[in-house]
Amino acid sequence: MISTSLADLPERTDVLIAGGGPSGLFLALDLARRGVRSVVLEPRVEIDWTRPRAKTTNARTMTHLRRLGLAGELRAAAPLPVSYSDSVLFCTSLAGRELTRFTGAFQLQDGRYEPQPECGQQVPQPVVEQVLRTAVAREERTALHLGARFTRSSAAAGARDGTLVTVEGGSGNRAHVRARYLVGADGVSSAVRADLGVRLEGSSAAKSNLGVVFRSRGTAGAVALDPAVQYWVTGAEYAGMIGRLDLGDLWWAIVQGYDPDAPKFADVPVEDVLRALVGADVDVEVVAQDPWTARMLLAPTYRRGATFLLGDAAHANPPWGGHGFNTCVGDAANLAWKLAAVLDGWAGEELLDSYEAERRPVARRTVDEAARNGTLLADDLLDPHLEEDGEAGERARARAARALAVKESEFHALGLVLGYSYTGSPLCSPDPEPAPAPDPVAYHPSAVPGCLLPHAWLDERTSLYDVLGPGFTLLLDADAFPAAPAPGAVPTGAPLEVRTVRHPAAGSTFTRVWGAPAVLVRPDQHVAWRGCDLGEVPAALARATGTVPAPGGRRLTTVA
Repeated sequence: MISTSLADLPERTDVLIAGGGPSGLFLALDLARRGVRSVVLEPRVEIDWTRPRAKTTNARTMTHLRRLGLAGELRAAAPLPVSYSDSVLFCTSLAGRELTRFTGAFQLQDGRYEPQPECGQQVPQPVVEQVLRTAVAREERTALHLGARFTRSSAAAGARDGTLVTVEGGSGNRAHVRARYLVGADGVSSAVRADLGVRLEGSSAAKSNLGVVFRSRGTAGAVALDPAVQYWVTGAEYAGMIGRLDLGDLWWAIVQGYDPDAPKFADVPVEDVLRALVGADVDVEVVAQDPWTARMLLAPTYRRGATFLLGDAAHANPPWGGHGFNTCVGDAANLAWKLAAVLDGWAGEELLDSYEAERRPVARRTVDEAARNGTLLADDLLDPHLEEDGEAGERARARAARALAVKESEFHALGLVLGYSYTGSPLCSPDPEPAPAPDPVAYHPSAVPGCLLPHAWLDERTSLYDVLGPGFTLLLDADAFPAAPAPGAVPTGAPLEVRTVRHPAAGSTFTRVWGAPAVLVRPDQHVAWRGCDLGEVPAALARATGTVPAPGGRRLTTVA
């Protein structure tokens, strides 16, 4: 349901989410699929289509959307199909010379993708928000209230029994909602975080930037290079990034190192700077401008009592690599099943403490890697010789190409996107083998508890992830377990399904892939336990939910 009237607010809800951006909407939808009701407050009545913000939805986020049945909807709504390009090009201008390129960027791949059920998708954030809003409108368990904002709550004292939230409408009228849990998904300037007295900690980049959305009929015809999802321009005087927002005349740009008081910017219209990046005298109509500075910030805590911080309210990522929005959705996927478990009664409050324990280290690593990528930007390589013919120009372009090799981890970040793990989490069973060493580029699939379940295609259309249940799933290698255990063989209070699967490749087995014939998979597709003895499953499940097995509780469901 979507409403613009405070009169429609319920008096009570399980979860109140302040902030209806991608992370807040995803959390609400994930909770709804798990049977939990929520209310989302979003001050913006209309989506601002002139601020594309995030433009990269990575393979992990697309897989989360697949789990909710929304991956296909987002791809259909995306202005640029995956087949348009999988490349990032560095050049002297769009009409100039190529310096180097990175293909297979951002997990973009036309056709079946092997590391995950879904590849990445280039799509502006407003399109993502519209797809999520449309899904919320169809969802009975979620109410999105537009034009409403969080103002304060009774949660600052740290009470764990819920909170009374004050909501303000656009005309200044107020209402109150009592929620079992409050989630602040209201961005870097979070009112929920301020209400708790929590401050983000970190720093900002030394250089500022100018984001621009512009229309141009002539830019597409001026491009002398192959199609790319991003062009990084390093010229003689100006530098930045340009990309298409659609296949018509709408473009985005980031002018790097932008200082309106510097001589080269002070008396130069933005339109002329954009023409310099294009490298041609094309028509330019500026639609929107947005000065910004990259920030590397992290909240010291993600939880106070019944209140949680989510997404940008908990961390601010530099945009380099496109990880910020995706990290936010990862937060939501982690928190959703845990809130649902507690509200459904098959896990205790202790489970919720693991949200910060698992997600804050992921944000720390992601922020640090994005900051490292920001240490070399296009404006660091400005050189008047780059466009020259002859030996001097060739040497300048070769120097730039060599320097740009360090950008690989920005565009080929599969190790960062899929290689994060929760091996230090109290929810994960101990294992004699350590998780693969963190690497921003290389991804080494592993079933060590805490790691993401290694992906496989069971047939042309069916992913291993498609057979996972909404709760916990015990996956058994069919070569090791010809017959699944009988129902009730593993008493448990948590929802647990058993799936017996056979590796599709001749001569291979899942036992070889997993390092064990059985793996216990969490609702968020991470491994909680692996082993040979199914008698260990109840204890592993108790650990994974922060509880002990409940005698006479919900029993094992066997699914062929």
